[in-house]
Amino acid sequence: MRIVLHERWKCIGCGACAAVAPDFWEMSDDGYADLKDCEREEVEEGVKETRKLKKEEEDENQNAADSCPAECIHVKDED
Repeated sequence: MRIVLHERWKCIGCGACAAVAPDFWEMSDDGYADLKDCEREEVEEGVKETRKLKKEEEDENQNAADSCPAECIHVKDED
């Protein structure tokens, strides 16, 4: 199973992820990106968001990761 991981504390609010993958990403009222329908966890650095992906959802989220200048979005194997 693959997941998308968002290290929200690194987000700079550019909106690229929401522009290329609006089914999965949106901009929050605080100006930073949010991963839709995700699990949110408070970690030492800030908020970590994760969502399990279906095979057909991987490419769209990889596009979001590739478009992110802060490199805070990762599509990877679930631990």
